[in-house]
Amino acid sequence: MKDKAQQIMADPIELYFWPTPNGWKISIALEEMGLPYNLNLININEGDQHKPEFLAISPNNRMPAIIDPDGPGGDPISIFESGAILQYLARKTGRFYGESERDRIVVDQWLMWQMGGLGPMAGQAHHFLKYAPLMDPPNDLPYAKDRYRNETARLYRVMNTRLGQSRYLAGDFYSIADIASWGWASLWEGQQQTLDDKPHLARWLDELSARPGVIAGRALAAELRGKPKDMAKKDQLFKQR
Repeated sequence: MKDKAQQIMADPIELYFWPTPNGWKISIALEEMGLPYNLNLININEGDQHKPEFLAISPNNRMPAIIDPDGPGGDPISIFESGAILQYLARKTGRFYGESERDRIVVDQWLMWQMGGLGPMAGQAHHFLKYAPLMDPPNDLPYAKDRYRNETARLYRVMNTRLGQSRYLAGDFYSIADIASWGWASLWEGQQQTLDDKPHLARWLDELSARPGVIAGRALAAELRGKPKDMAKKDQLFKQR
């Protein structure tokens, strides 16, 4: 399959990225699929996501995004939204989307579960547990902290149950649904979660974390990731434009 991916890529994909769980989805997918790419850093702490040249690619001012110079019909195409990018790359390469239409339906279900559930809820847990209390003035909101911590826990219980039934989220094959979910799930400690009662989730995390493609995708620009030194810069991340 990697040979196929290399054959269909005449020019590298342009990846617009910052080292976050959403960014990792695409860096991991590109590494797993063996697709060449150029890295374009979008510093979300400095407000790069609001620049006109990036908005032309991602009108929702969120990364990741890609430009594939060899899109459908051989013409370039830009794509935003991580789930849509994963589906596009999986169709393009024929990898990590199962072997049948039934497989793809299951993959899409768990991909949408991540996009609409795990990602947003875990993201809100991070926000209210880690960032909001450091704002000026502090926003230490017990209701919000409990709400998102508890909902994230519920989603991890769903995930653990599923992974007790099958090796991966979509069944016995590794898919873009696993790629999409790994980044957020790998940060379970920061979401104030526990794996003590989730052995199947713990097993899945260990297995995926050892994959070379996951290791390489997670390592991309990892030196730029860290705790915010200046909460004023975090305003660039949370402001509306």
